[in-house]
Amino acid sequence: MAKLRDKDTGCPWDVEQDFSTLAPYTIEEAYEVADAIARNDMDDLRDELGDLLFQVAFHSRMAEEQGSFTFADVAEGICTKMIRRHPHVFGSESERARGPAKGAWEKIKAAERAANTRSGEDSALDGVTVALPALKRAEKLGKRASSVGFDWPDTQGVRAKIAEELGELSAAECSGKQQDVAEELGDLLFAVVNLARHLKVDPEQALTDANRKFERRFRSMEADAKAGKLSLSKLNIDALEGLWEKAKKKV
Repeated sequence: MAKLRDKDTGCPWDVEQDFSTLAPYTIEEAYEVADAIARNDMDDLRDELGDLLFQVAFHSRMAEEQGSFTFADVAEGICTKMIRRHPHVFGSESERARGPAKGAWEKIKAAERAANTRSGEDSALDGVTVALPALKRAEKLGKRASSVGFDWPDTQGVRAKIAEELGELSAAECSGKQQDVAEELGDLLFAVVNLARHLKVDPEQALTDANRKFERRFRSMEADAKAGKLSLSKLNIDALEGLWEKAKKKV
């Protein structure tokens, strides 16, 4: 990485990068790791993990160039953090004997946040990364709010909130104001994410799985239409529904 970043003999593209220009590639590589896992492709996973590791090396090298930290500091930092967060594995004999305590992980993370809090920044929501996918960030925001008691006691309360948000979305549609519609739809999605959290379902993964299922079924519809020398765009809604029901039985 040092050779690639050398201003005289390195790669011009690598030399001109900074943290902000590299960030989208880092996110993309993480998604490609997840995709390889979903496809259970171990050869691809090996390659994608290498690509992700390269991103870590790239960011670390840029940080070293400006005197902030090195790749070794990154490795040492995560080791120290994992040891601190696993007292039931790395702690004292008594801590190991007690085993993992319920909620200990979040309590340790909360203590870390408190220790790192700058003056005037003491919100329970501090540290929830802005760049997270919206569903994942909504889940984390809800979880943080719940940690200080701001939450529904059960799923019934969340379901009632979803019904309330559906009503407000309908009212916004009647108003004809697109900005209000978008806002109420966002509130509805946020409430659905809270329901997922209460049901202990990862909303990001649930939607990913739903996307894959829809794609399988739609492709099956296309294949059936092609086999029957039909064009989906020329079929009426009843015919399309028939193909969809057939696809649901197959995939």
